[in-house]
Amino acid sequence: MLPLCEVCQGQLRNSILKTEAQSMSFVRNSVVFAFSLLLAGNLAVVQGADRPNIVFLLTDDQRFDAVGYAEGDPHLKTPALDQLAADGTVFENAFVTTSICAISRASILTGQYESRHGVRGFGRPLSPEQLDNSFPTQLRSAGYYTGFIGKWGLGGPIPVDRFDVWNGFGGQGAYFPNGRPGGDGPKDDGTGDEHLTDIQTDQAVSFLEGAPKDRPFFLQISTKAAHVNDSTMWDHPFPTAARFDSVLQDAVIARKPTDTPEGFEALPEVLKTSEARLRWESRFGTEERFQQNVKDYYRLILGIDELVQRVRNRLEELGQAENTVIIFSSDHGFYLSDRGLAGKWFMHEESIRVPLVIYDPRAGSSSTRESAEEIVLNIDLAPTILDYANVSVPDVMQGESLRDLTAKADPDWRTEFFYEHHFGYPTIPFLEGVRQNRWKYVRYATLEEENEELFDLENDPLELKNLAADPAHEDDLDRLRSRWRELREEAK
Repeated sequence: MLPLCEVCQGQLRNSILKTEAQSMSFVRNSVVFAFSLLLAGNLAVVQGADRPNIVFLLTDDQRFDAVGYAEGDPHLKTPALDQLAADGTVFENAFVTTSICAISRASILTGQYESRHGVRGFGRPLSPEQLDNSFPTQLRSAGYYTGFIGKWGLGGPIPVDRFDVWNGFGGQGAYFPNGRPGGDGPKDDGTGDEHLTDIQTDQAVSFLEGAPKDRPFFLQISTKAAHVNDSTMWDHPFPTAARFDSVLQDAVIARKPTDTPEGFEALPEVLKTSEARLRWESRFGTEERFQQNVKDYYRLILGIDELVQRVRNRLEELGQAENTVIIFSSDHGFYLSDRGLAGKWFMHEESIRVPLVIYDPRAGSSSTRESAEEIVLNIDLAPTILDYANVSVPDVMQGESLRDLTAKADPDWRTEFFYEHHFGYPTIPFLEGVRQNRWKYVRYATLEEENEELFDLENDPLELKNLAADPAHEDDLDRLRSRWRELREEAK
């Protein structure tokens, strides 16, 4: 159905106004119907469907093991996220198809690989048609009351009009957006007034309190935490709320298993001089910087944990807890000096693997899997959210709903996926690859065969021994090359 012209829109609004003297129920239904037509040009409403509220928490740069329940570091305590994990299903093998903010967020919104949605940098927005097929617009056209809080992460005009409530921002934002008390503007050195995560928590609670009682709601909370401040390369790159300063103060953070000279030497030459190595010097280049910055990274996650607790408490107080699905994940991982690197972008597990929990209180503990081992992707989030809302999934989406996986294993589920990273930056090489249950295959830079890696994850989970040149694995290399060619075509 084509979008309504301006004249038709005016006539429709006038028609609605003339019905004000009629019953309130008729007016309400007319407004919802008209709004759906005006916004998306189609009706995705499933009549009589069970449509729960949905809260989607998307954090930034939070790697898969940077949460208490993953037991990645005994110093990191996240009781609220741990409880959410205990109540829901933990996806142990959740990955992103491209590890960088803008591209991953485009994949999450559209349910598509980079190869299809075409966003390859921070300046490219989604087209109007892509926004029409994104899960937030689909939900709103189906009658959901929708809200967005936090980092949008894509270029171009911000689609404020695509949500009923908008408290988002473009770019990276500032951890202290109101600046220092009596100061002259934003300052991200940790001395500002109210921390952004606390502001977002208040905004989330306000949204929950103001949501209509006669419509299901959807709320996306996209934190800046635990993203590093790229503008503060040397001094305080992970600004935290003052109340966390004493937390972990006396702790000694252990280095990751690959944070050794051997781990760095195992890298291909194209990564040894990459942006990830350049940023390592400012983030983790000395023991003092390593200790301070990893602790601050963890402290930012403690703020996220408090956000989760306050949201769940308010849902309970409002009587909405038993009908609200909660989904928690991150846009990609982050190197915490692993392999002598900082940042993300590349295909190591610490960069592409993310936390993912889905909690549906309606399912009942007897039908909820505690954990799922299947390979799941960020492109699965959009169809999953639409599935929970009982809204049809657009054909252009490439992901699959994870809803059934929260109840039972699927022997026919994917066992591999295609990874791609084509962000244009001089010190970040292009790369593509295939990640299977056992094998990982990577091609760097010009994607020529001389820049290949092959890892046996079963026998080398830390990815330290490249088998691409090993004659004993020539057949494995040929097989993975073939799958790379096939999967990259399927991703288009």
